[in-house]
Amino acid sequence: MSQYRVQNPATGEVVETFETATDQQIEEALAQAHDAYIGWRERSIQDRAAVVRRVAELFEERKQELAEIISLEMGKPLAESIDEVEFAASIIDYYGVHGPGLATDYEIPSTIPGKAVIEQRPVGALLGVMPWNFPYYQVARFAAPNLVLGNTIMLKHAEICARSALAIEQIMRDAGVPVGGYQNLFASHDQIAEIIADARVQGVSLTGSERAGAIIGEQAGRNLKKAVLELGGIDPMIVLDADDVAEVAREAWGFRVSNGGQVCNSNKRLIVMDDIYDDFVAELERLATGLEPGDPLDLSDGQFTPLSTREAAEKVHSQVQQAVAEGATLRVGGVLSDGPAAYYSPAVLTGVPRDSATYRQEIFGPVATVYRVSSDEEAIALANDCDFGLGGSVFSTDPARAKRLSDRLEVGMTHVNTIAAESAELPFGGVKYSGFGREMGPLGMGEFVNRRLHFIAE
Repeated sequence: MSQYRVQNPATGEVVETFETATDQQIEEALAQAHDAYIGWRERSIQDRAAVVRRVAELFEERKQELAEIISLEMGKPLAESIDEVEFAASIIDYYGVHGPGLATDYEIPSTIPGKAVIEQRPVGALLGVMPWNFPYYQVARFAAPNLVLGNTIMLKHAEICARSALAIEQIMRDAGVPVGGYQNLFASHDQIAEIIADARVQGVSLTGSERAGAIIGEQAGRNLKKAVLELGGIDPMIVLDADDVAEVAREAWGFRVSNGGQVCNSNKRLIVMDDIYDDFVAELERLATGLEPGDPLDLSDGQFTPLSTREAAEKVHSQVQQAVAEGATLRVGGVLSDGPAAYYSPAVLTGVPRDSATYRQEIFGPVATVYRVSSDEEAIALANDCDFGLGGSVFSTDPARAKRLSDRLEVGMTHVNTIAAESAELPFGGVKYSGFGREMGPLGMGEFVNRRLHFIAE
């Protein structure tokens, strides 16, 4: 099977295949990216920002078409696909509007007679390696700030996102990004290593698994290249108390199964106080009962969409089965469809033993895993007993109590009484095995930038 393909996860049908790039095409892309950088960096930041604002406008204008592409490619419900395109457009527009102000030069005091200025300069051509779970959003938060800064982009998208990858490239071209300024690459893994090693490339950003992050991080380090890695997560959602337990459970369920549960910062570890645990789980069971497979392009109430691929669905199924073998209880759901479709019914899992292998694994699918605790100390210990550290949340009718607990979460993003605050201006990223670096917000422009000292002696 071709490496790059559109394969409908609702049916397993391979709709279209694409040729992997030749080594000659990769060399041409590297040359174009570098040449484009030389010209792009000389244009004013306001000029570059205007082009990026036009990119955002085109995302908005073409959102129906763009949304339909990813619903077919990776199975996202059409309404969620439209939401994603709109979110991507808002991020791109944020940098088009605010980017110049976030990259201004500033003077610092100097004990040496003269004027010391910190300049924010671009660094050159960058490589992005992006995942399939949010085909537009992931690209937007990497490409937009760097294009405004004056860097150029080579983008290697997920193998199953070929059409959306080409659609993004077309929008960039139509918006006025210069030839070589943004290029889609249907590259192989070997070619990725060669691109990172190339002297014309100044950095790499990857969103993906910790395994992929370790490989890319090693390649970047060996070649002394800056890397930003946004990897997996097992984000805790601690529920201490609630005026309406069922309402908090509905919020937990809605976020956990959105995008088929295939979200890095999804609430993958639900940690619930003993006195409300039974009511909380009962509501999750109610929400998970009686669901049927549906068409991502025409989804009805009570239906769920497939996972991104048959392989992904089989992996989630095997993880849940392993958890049950280790002593957990599958309360409802967890049914793998017959192949080649990729449906896996949303599930509720309880009683995963703390000493089991599953307890330490990220389940990248629609599985609500719930833990019972009886104290704040037990809750925070369970939340932090994890190799990952992306985000986390604490829910309580006492915000001060919730804040005290959230302050102790070993994560890159903490939240009180909301699972995940996500907007163009809010930074995103984690610690521990969840990677390093930040995207979005004012920090999103700070990763691939030359903070150059400019000193004028008196």
